[in-house]
Amino acid sequence: MVREAVILGAGLGSRLKERTKAMPKGFLELGGMPIVEASIRKLIAVGVERIIIGTGHCAEYYEALAKKYHIIETILNPIYAQSGSMRTLYELRDRVTTDFFLLESDLIYDSAGLFALANDLRPDLLLASGPTLSGDEVYLESGPDGRLVKLSKRREDLSRNDGELVGITKLRPSTLQGMCAYAESVFAEKPMLEYEHAMAAVSKDDPIHILRIDNFLWREIDDEHHLEIAQKKIQPQIEQAEALRRVRREVLLNPGPATTTDSVKYAQVQADICPREKEFGQIMDWTRTELTKFVADPSEYVTVLWGGSGTSADEAMISSVVPENGRLLVIDNGVYGARMAKIAGVYKLNYEVFKSSTTAPVDLNALEATLKAGKFTHLAVVYHETTTGLLTDLPSIGQICKRLGIITIVDAVSAYAGIPMDLSALNVDFMASTSNKNIQGMAGIAFVICRRDRLAETAKIPMRSFYLNLWDQHAYFEKTLQTRFTPPVQAFYALRQAIIEAKVETIEGRYARYSACWNTLIKGIDRIGLRCLVKPEYQSKLITAILEPENTRYNFNELHDIARRAGFTIYPGKLSDANTFRIANIGDIQPAEMDRFVQLLQKYIDEIRT
Repeated sequence: MVREAVILGAGLGSRLKERTKAMPKGFLELGGMPIVEASIRKLIAVGVERIIIGTGHCAEYYEALAKKYHIIETILNPIYAQSGSMRTLYELRDRVTTDFFLLESDLIYDSAGLFALANDLRPDLLLASGPTLSGDEVYLESGPDGRLVKLSKRREDLSRNDGELVGITKLRPSTLQGMCAYAESVFAEKPMLEYEHAMAAVSKDDPIHILRIDNFLWREIDDEHHLEIAQKKIQPQIEQAEALRRVRREVLLNPGPATTTDSVKYAQVQADICPREKEFGQIMDWTRTELTKFVADPSEYVTVLWGGSGTSADEAMISSVVPENGRLLVIDNGVYGARMAKIAGVYKLNYEVFKSSTTAPVDLNALEATLKAGKFTHLAVVYHETTTGLLTDLPSIGQICKRLGIITIVDAVSAYAGIPMDLSALNVDFMASTSNKNIQGMAGIAFVICRRDRLAETAKIPMRSFYLNLWDQHAYFEKTLQTRFTPPVQAFYALRQAIIEAKVETIEGRYARYSACWNTLIKGIDRIGLRCLVKPEYQSKLITAILEPENTRYNFNELHDIARRAGFTIYPGKLSDANTFRIANIGDIQPAEMDRFVQLLQKYIDEIRT
């Protein structure tokens, strides 16, 4: 797994003359975006968590890009005009912490090259292609063991030709340090040293092997001829090759599992690994820390993980945190609140139900009075009721519980990573969610984010569930970096990728996208003449329950099938006392797709009205 990338983007691009006089080469546009941005997206899609860009000429372009993609760092080469690419790489030598991709900024390429490098066990690996006839080739010569021995732009300088340098390499930090040590010894006489010559120098003692893909699609753009070939031939071929690997698009407008990106789906395609290996333990540890960071300070909160659904996370909380002498109040304002009460009943806890409207806010005065009168120690509440889209006033409820010293148990299964939140500010002690909703991973992983001191207190509570005990699962992981029972391995790889993509988009950015989709839906519903079950001011902007039209020709199954044929999946309502269907706008859904669905809904309603 390659977790970091370095892009060399300091060059002047002088051979492109006026085109790059006032911008870096990487900002030439092909396929509708700057080529370096396309490269960044490909790196993110293969699981790169952090990208370091060495800048120089017009560095402000890259600094602006770093504000757009929050995993980018920029490092300036102050003498870029008087030095080669190795100097730029040298400037950022202390920033690299793990195996990394090294790329040039002026490349277009098929993303399959990144997968091929990452999938190869050899630690230092240079990507090469067959003949390109570009007129600016860097030829490679390898030794008997496949290591890089020599490279040159002059074919006659080499005893054999083992491919052409692409400009994408996989390296270890130790190899980078060796390259920098070599560079230090020759910078005085070779200030224009290029990074590939440093690779050839260190490969004699620490082999950098060559991975040749004969028909690899790529082009480095150094001059007008390269640009013309890239535009007319190579870029269309790359787009076609990558399009063939796309998964059929299905827009899930059901409340979960949510629509996922192709990169999340493909993240599951990994070499088989025993989940007891240290490498996989580190993936789970990284995952729990990053899940925590979205909503809390990891020094104050910790995430407990296991294989299961969102309901299993609710069951783990309720069965693990209420002691024998505790008293639990469950707010029931929908199907999922009622489910939490049912779980409490199954475990025979000392609990009561606070019944609240399924379409309107909780009566806070009545709730506080009930908590006081009943001397409750714990409160269980659903932050976002997936049945209806009703958003509970958790900030106010949290403050009530804080005043009364009550421990809070929150189902945030369909709110986490979709709505910005701070668990400490909300006074949340335990919060449940799952990998398959707003975090936009695949189904299979449940988790509870726990206040550390509250979690420690549960160690004294006798275990009611073997599999779902929070403290036992946490304590075992802290000691071993393993879950007690076999985790869903592929789902963890997908969740890791989903977290990376959430960090790039940010939770605030994601909520803005979800809100834009919701606004499109609400305006469409109003235009069509349909009504929401919950008033818009009480909604989450994530899931909308829509009252079915009072028309004898209306048939939900018919609407479902029409939508399905158009690539949309919709779900019926769950409330027994209201005929509704639900439209969710969570997951990898764009406003334009919601607009298409609204048009489809408009057409269906118009037809049954005629």
